Amino acid sequence: METIQWSDFEKIDIRVGTIIDVQEFPQARRPAWRLTIDFGELGIKRSSAQVTDLYDPQQLSGRQVVAVVNFPPKQIANFFSECLVLGVYTDKKEVVLLGPERHVHNGWKVG
Repeated sequence: METIQWSDFEKIDIRVGTIIDVQEFPQARRPAWRLTIDFGELGIKRSSAQVTDLYDPQQLSGRQVVAVVNFPPKQIANFFSECLVLGVYTDKKEVVLLGPERHVHNGWKVG
């Protein structure tokens, strides 16, 4: 993998937000949830997340997650995803979501 410069990392805006709504997304090619996430002063953003293998809506609602918030919106079927929720891929290609180990304010920056 290519080495990046510190200035490359500084371009990525990674923040903590709380999932406030989870909806089914039957139009997605691969199973996914439509998430609405509160990023505090940054506002509300939506994301399509392929995490249906390990998470149901009840487990996601109220959960804090880590996301990249400065990508341009990406259209997925009839939905615009405004941020990329981060996770770890298991050996079975399931996604385990990343989040802070204790509650923090929505919108706080990861560094």
